[in-house]
Amino acid sequence: MIEKLDNKNELVSEEIRAVFQESYKIEAELLNAIDFPPLKRELENYRNSNTDFFGYLKDDKLAGVIEINHNSEYTHIQSLVVNPLNFRQGIASALMNFALSNYNSSLFIVETGVKNEPASNLYRRFGFIETKQWDTNHGVRKVKFELQKN
Repeated sequence: MIEKLDNKNELVSEEIRAVFQESYKIEAELLNAIDFPPLKRELENYRNSNTDFFGYLKDDKLAGVIEINHNSEYTHIQSLVVNPLNFRQGIASALMNFALSNYNSSLFIVETGVKNEPASNLYRRFGFIETKQWDTNHGVRKVKFELQKN
């Protein structure tokens, strides 16, 4: 169901990017964003990234992806996206559970747009607490959540 994705592989990175694009189109609408940088992320950025990508496979198709940057101080959930065809099927929760269970970290960090209520609600359900809000230079108000684990 959830497996590590080889983002260095061109075909895999194309699949990852396709899910990101479909999901981010919906997020851009939620945020009323005209200029939404995640939609401009190029294929090479996925292929050259040193972050970890894990995919949720459903019927042998990539239904969701979580991108994680882990270091000795914290684990940053860079992105958590679900193909809109697979919304409301528990995929985001499964990927979040996976990250929290498989990364040994005392601090987890995630950010989203303030108006992305589905994402904010998901993070709050997992015990994340809002720590900061700010306006980006592309007109989106963002929110940062943190989860302290013992």
